[in-house]
Amino acid sequence: MNISTELDRDVWHNLQEPGSYEWWYFDAEDREQGLSLVCIWFAGFAFSPYYMEHYLNWRKTGSDPPKALDYAAFSFQLYENGRESVNFIKEGHASLFESSGNDIEGRFEDNRFYYDSHKQAYVLEIAFDFPARRQKVTAELIFSVRHNYSYRKFDANNNGKVPHHEWLLTLPRADVSGSLILEDTLKKRSRTITVRARGYHDHNLGLMPMHEYINTWYWGRAFSDKYDLVYYVIFFKNSGYKPLALCMLQDNVTRKLTVHDGLGVEASGLRRGLFAPLHSRSLRFAREDFRIDIDQKQVLDSGPFYLRYGSDIVFRRDGQDPVELRGISEFLNPGRLKLPVLRFFTRCRIWRYGVDSRMYDSYNFFKTCWHWFKR
Repeated sequence: MNISTELDRDVWHNLQEPGSYEWWYFDAEDREQGLSLVCIWFAGFAFSPYYMEHYLNWRKTGSDPPKALDYAAFSFQLYENGRESVNFIKEGHASLFESSGNDIEGRFEDNRFYYDSHKQAYVLEIAFDFPARRQKVTAELIFSVRHNYSYRKFDANNNGKVPHHEWLLTLPRADVSGSLILEDTLKKRSRTITVRARGYHDHNLGLMPMHEYINTWYWGRAFSDKYDLVYYVIFFKNSGYKPLALCMLQDNVTRKLTVHDGLGVEASGLRRGLFAPLHSRSLRFAREDFRIDIDQKQVLDSGPFYLRYGSDIVFRRDGQDPVELRGISEFLNPGRLKLPVLRFFTRCRIWRYGVDSRMYDSYNFFKTCWHWFKR
């Protein structure tokens, strides 16, 4: 896994290899309103059960190789006070995705992001209908650059002769402003949310499916007035490869970035849900005079291969007093999508363009009723 913070790498790479993937991730937290949101554009949806099934069939038969752009997608999640308000994922063929490959931009249907170099900001324009949940969402969000990092790391496993996967940390901290309009298309009513939030953006890509290279993946970030913290931990399928475990810590007073690499990892508090993968609710990353303790406090979203949490994060360094932060963490086990039964249940959450799915309709009908009951 290579790591870069270079802005010009944030363009679309037009990957052609079967099983390749690419995504642009944005999240924002408005703690005063108890609001959290995530937007992701995919040019090769790494977590698509349709893409996985096509890939596995190709590996078995050798015919009809899958193309990443035939599994383009867009997802939008909104959580209010720890509860899901919107959870939208739509996937489709190449004609739904658009990017020049020269500028930092991407579009899936009417959902678009681009980088405005004059304003030093990413602009997100969101517009989609979600008929299965009787919702419609429109938004414009501005991710203004608060600061950038300068860091680069190459995967030294096997003398660098490893499959190409890349994490592009192009915007570790942003000031987010804008508004969301949420419409209930059945009751013909809407509400507008003004957003003033702290945000984050990164970009991941790879030339082969994640499950063939990555075993488990931990990621998280936390912000405060004084510190920004991002951690990234990957255990590889090849047990002979050294895990990637690092933490980037920005002191916002001195503007100094410190990268703690080669961290030891301790996991405890193992849990398993009905469909959720086996995961740890408590993590510790440490090396010499630096330590991070992470308590995955609140599950915001979960699925057969993925969990997202609101987390308490505490770090200690140089014998100083502990610093407590609140942030977002994620866990990923991509190999779970190889199981046919889990691909079946994952389809419940994905609107595949041109595909009728009773499971998808039934799941969203249940979630709509459950949301109404919980209100």
